[in-house]
Amino acid sequence: MRFLIQEVTKAQVMAEGNVSGRIDEGLLVFIGIGREDTEQIADKMTDRLLGLRIFKDDAGKTNLSLSDVGGALLLVSQFTLYADCRHGHRPSFMAAADPGPAQHLFTYITERCRRKVPVVETGVFGAHMQVSLINDGPFTIWLDSDDFTGKRGKSGQ
Repeated sequence: MRFLIQEVTKAQVMAEGNVSGRIDEGLLVFIGIGREDTEQIADKMTDRLLGLRIFKDDAGKTNLSLSDVGGALLLVSQFTLYADCRHGHRPSFMAAADPGPAQHLFTYITERCRRKVPVVETGVFGAHMQVSLINDGPFTIWLDSDDFTGKRGKSGQ
């Protein structure tokens, strides 16, 4: 599972000409779901996301979590986070989960976040979407479940 997390002052997603989600201060999270991902992995990733202390405190240090600042979440499913560009010029997406299991886990993550965050908006699963944002900082973080499940070494390699 992969989360691309961006601290934003505003973000919105449109699908089929309609706004499906819009937030002010908070996090825009693009979520890629892999073939081997499970609810247990989603739990670990969601806990890490919601616990990240990446918002600035009064001293200007990144020391506050989403709940500390009363921020919102905008979650957008994005299978292209599993693009494999190692061979040739056309990315392969074979490591991305099939739509059924991916939609289940995206919904699972969304519902879990809604139990802990007052404002959680989403894109439309499987739709062509237009995402706009004002990235604050810019501040962008990459979370990969391989870092928590031991599939990748401690150095991230």
